Amino acid sequence: MQCVKLPISVRVEINLLLLAVTVLALVTRLYDIHFPRAVVFDEVYYGQFLSLYMKQVFFIDESGPPFGHMVLALGAYLGGFDGNFFWNRIGAEYTSNVPVWSFRVIPALAGSFCIPLAYLLVVELGYSHFSALGACVILLIENSLIVQSRFMLLESVLIFFLLLAVLSYLHFHKARNSSFRWFWLMISGVSCACGIGVKYMGMFTYFLLLGLTAVHTWQLIGDRTLSYGKVVVQVLVRFLALVVLPVIMYIGFFYVHLTLLYRSGPHDQMMSSAFQASLEGGLARITQGQPLDVAFGSQVTLRTMSSKPVPCWLHSHKVNYPIRYENGRGSSHQQQVTCYPFKDVNNWWIIKDPGRHSLVVSSPPRPVRHGDIIQLLHGMTSRYLNTHDVAAPMSPHSQEVSGYIDFNVSMPAQNLWRVDIVNRESDREIWKTILSEVQLVHVNTSAVLKLSGASLPEWGFKQLEVVGDKIYKGYQQSGMWNVEEHRYGRSQEQKERELELKSPTHSDIKRNLTFMAKFLELQWKMLTVKNEESEHKYCSSPLEWITMDTNIAYWLHPSSNAQIQLIGNIVNWTIANLALVVYCLMFLTYLLRRRRKVEDISQDSWEQLVLAGVVCFGGWAVNYLPFFLMEKTLFLYHYLPALTFKILQIPIVVEHLYIHVLKSPAQRKAFGGVILAVLCSVYVSYHNLSPLTYGQPALSSDELAALRWRESWDILLRKR
Repeated sequence: MQCVKLPISVRVEINLLLLAVTVLALVTRLYDIHFPRAVVFDEVYYGQFLSLYMKQVFFIDESGPPFGHMVLALGAYLGGFDGNFFWNRIGAEYTSNVPVWSFRVIPALAGSFCIPLAYLLVVELGYSHFSALGACVILLIENSLIVQSRFMLLESVLIFFLLLAVLSYLHFHKARNSSFRWFWLMISGVSCACGIGVKYMGMFTYFLLLGLTAVHTWQLIGDRTLSYGKVVVQVLVRFLALVVLPVIMYIGFFYVHLTLLYRSGPHDQMMSSAFQASLEGGLARITQGQPLDVAFGSQVTLRTMSSKPVPCWLHSHKVNYPIRYENGRGSSHQQQVTCYPFKDVNNWWIIKDPGRHSLVVSSPPRPVRHGDIIQLLHGMTSRYLNTHDVAAPMSPHSQEVSGYIDFNVSMPAQNLWRVDIVNRESDREIWKTILSEVQLVHVNTSAVLKLSGASLPEWGFKQLEVVGDKIYKGYQQSGMWNVEEHRYGRSQEQKERELELKSPTHSDIKRNLTFMAKFLELQWKMLTVKNEESEHKYCSSPLEWITMDTNIAYWLHPSSNAQIQLIGNIVNWTIANLALVVYCLMFLTYLLRRRRKVEDISQDSWEQLVLAGVVCFGGWAVNYLPFFLMEKTLFLYHYLPALTFKILQIPIVVEHLYIHVLKSPAQRKAFGGVILAVLCSVYVSYHNLSPLTYGQPALSSDELAALRWRESWDILLRKR
């Protein structure tokens, strides 16, 4: 006990400046966030997913991974939301069961904590606390960031994780002798994973960080003071923290997502039959207990593996192709075969052995295997699936597929098909319900049964065209089919068979997809299946973002001029653009003069300026320039991550000019006056636009017209 010195004390240092800006950030973001108590812009989009989370119903959102939705759902869950709200329009009043404050508090907190993160990031880059404070002030009263933080939206959450990832990595890089150094590297990897998990836009900053890490690692490899063993360990730890850990976490987000959402929902049809059958209800309820092995005499529905343009089933009906099409080409006038995007009794087909007349399953069943020759008989009309050398109606380079009718003309039946199981494990693989991906290859012409994707005219009821493709090559989902619903046929007579086709299936064989199979399918669908992009009133191009020539009306009061607009602080945006240009000019000037062996600043100052440029200018570039290559509908809020990094550039440029360019006290004094005037202008701009930021107080039409500082801004004026 003598070795213990009493009393035991702990010293705590508190940065009061950092604490003050954090409190102010919380005030600006959290103030009255339950107003308006109505759906604000994209809350109508994210709210649908929240309701599905609360009801544990499966959905797919192709715009991004599920972590962002789970963050919002956490707030809804903590607020006791039961998922019951009809998300049908912007401006709809929330009902009493909707915890509006809980919906919006997590994005607001994330937006608030971006301010102290910005302060710490500027300090970590080696700049003064005055510069860090300047960055905080500008971000603190940036109207667009405030608006985006106060509602159930994801940009503030994304920016929070991006700033945390960069800050943590810089802290790791500089804290060479700290025992907590590796902790910061791990936090950076976790933040990268969370940023990507919120929105795929997080990939841009992640790649920037990986590039910066690669440069630092290359310098580390060249350090001769370190042994080979230490170098290998350092490289391996960086790889594990910044590559392996984010990948594991990314997959983990989907594991939680799929574990929570185990019930069948409105997005099921976008997924494969096997995926749907793994969900509770829906297809699982229909297919529960189906026979696993497809046999001769099986009654089946065949679903295309492709989701483009929509999932559909092989279908036929008692209507023939027209004798001649509108363009004058002739047809076989045989029965139409299409792909129909709805469950229907006319989707049922019977798999028949060409060498036998029986249409029922024998005892024991004779399974259909890879390479077997079959006939497909339409259950309700008894027409055989047929294709021949007649041009398809909408795809004349392919063959027409029909239900064969013998018109006593020189057009014999060609109704033999070879079963090709693409995902087989052996050459005599049995055709499995739901699990097997099958090509049906026409024996006479070698054409593959395929969904063309074209819609038939009115005579084909706008259903989708099915063709025989003779030049089919490689793996194409449009040429793959799987058995979805399946029963063993027991009725030989047509009328009895029709009744059987309309009855539910019933044997008991259970099948489940593994998590990895579901994850890979869901990821593939998210990356490949896109909703049709439509022009939106408030969509914009990246060029309009730079000078803020656009805005978005988020909400309008039903009876007054009170409204919320996504409009940035125009002074902030102007000086941020100016700082970007000045930095580029400074960097190029220094670079050229250093090439000429003229060193205007020290090596340390040069490296500091370069690192700041990589983080701030690079952060702006990687979060902005890729949008020029995107074909999706874009909005002003897509620019906010880039704007944040661009604003961080302002105090860096100001401090560099003040210390290294302006030499005389008079110049520095004048420059200080300019800075003070600019900051006052920033506040005045924020104050003037605050009624559009917070939605209150309501302004008159004349006051709103006075705030329309650009002709392109769409500020709503209510006519009285």
